[in-house]
Amino acid sequence: MLKIIIPTIMLLPVTLLSPPKFLWTNTTMYSLLIASLSLQWLTPTYHPYKNLTQWTGIDQISSPLLTLSCWLLPLMIMASQNHLQHEPITRKRTFIMTLITIQPFIILAFSTTELMLFYISFEATLIPTLILITRWGNQPERLSAGIYLLFYTLISSLPLLVAILHLHTQTGTLHLMILKLTHPVLTISWTGLLSSLALLTAFMVKAPLYGLHLWLPKAHVEAPIAGSMLLAALLLKLGGYGIMRLTMLMTPISDNLHYPFLTLALWGALMTSSICLRQTDLKSLIAYSSVSHMGLVIAASMIQTHWSFSGAMILMISHGLTSSMLFCLANTNYERTHSRILLLTRGLQPLLPLMATWWLLANLTNMALPPTTNLMAELTIMIALFNWSAFTIILTGIATLLTASYTLFMLLMTQRGVLPSHITSIQNSSTREHLLMALHIIPLLLLILKPELISGVPS
Repeated sequence: MLKIIIPTIMLLPVTLLSPPKFLWTNTTMYSLLIASLSLQWLTPTYHPYKNLTQWTGIDQISSPLLTLSCWLLPLMIMASQNHLQHEPITRKRTFIMTLITIQPFIILAFSTTELMLFYISFEATLIPTLILITRWGNQPERLSAGIYLLFYTLISSLPLLVAILHLHTQTGTLHLMILKLTHPVLTISWTGLLSSLALLTAFMVKAPLYGLHLWLPKAHVEAPIAGSMLLAALLLKLGGYGIMRLTMLMTPISDNLHYPFLTLALWGALMTSSICLRQTDLKSLIAYSSVSHMGLVIAASMIQTHWSFSGAMILMISHGLTSSMLFCLANTNYERTHSRILLLTRGLQPLLPLMATWWLLANLTNMALPPTTNLMAELTIMIALFNWSAFTIILTGIATLLTASYTLFMLLMTQRGVLPSHITSIQNSSTREHLLMALHIIPLLLLILKPELISGVPS
């Protein structure tokens, strides 16, 4: 564990001490090295926990998410180069340091075996994200987006803290491995019901569940590109990961608690997909599509079968890479045309033909076309839900149909059609952008060859 966390923290002095000429080169190379080193966490094992220290341990649920979070740091740094090029060197350093500060907290949150440390790192990721959105956002509305993010997260995570402390007074420990051995404390009583509700609410807001999702489109639209990638690919996964971790502890969870969450998640997947069809704003469309995908993850992790857990795990990883790539593509359009409105940025295929290829690939992955892990995950989740109750196939089926239609709508609006008259000259796509897209899509296409790396099933 430490051989990843300590180099990540030592990225801070690298950022501070690099000469201006080599600032981007050094940070990107160094974080790519850390990312390649973190691939060793994916090695399958029979032990329930790998790399076990006193407070951290990696098992099959957390190792794919940990590797994903290490993998995305260099990509975020690469994506941010263009919009920071006119800033003074001090601000560049501050920006990169904000990105790096959030990394150890995310690694800790995914790998900790102790609930209190998990809560602390879960909450600590909020502060750098808030700084990213409210300082480096594009419009003045970024302040209201930051307030939405802050208060949604804070109001939902206070009950989580109370429930964790209550759990501690009941059992005398918060260590996950010992909690699995103790008798279930959350009995079928009002106390148990309310404390399990409190445990779940914070993650439902973070994940986001439909109805608690209003902060997400705002934060995504106003965030800079690195902030959007961070939110879509990692912070939403913290919610899903928390649900998967804690539903295992709440073994006699009552059905009354299942049904509202499942209904909201599946209905929300349907609703947000249909909202996507009416969007004018490109980033907002991608943000709402994340809500519908994470709705499937929430529904799958609520029914707690092996199949649904592994489907949720695969969907979280593939959605992290896909939506991050879509945000990068939206950002390349935004940097050229300075507009996110779909009507003003259409018909870009003849101008940027190679970018159109990346758009096509990313959209096909988002649609869950074979041979992608998205398809495998969605099929697994749908089978698990269908096995649980046959009626869910109606909701998931309509949601898949709507997903395909809004994805094709996004592709046709951005790439096809008549070029608007106000676009007269446009800069070419750079090697950096192509490398960025390739580093998103290549892992996605390779993972289908060995999906058990990310399926969360002990192999």
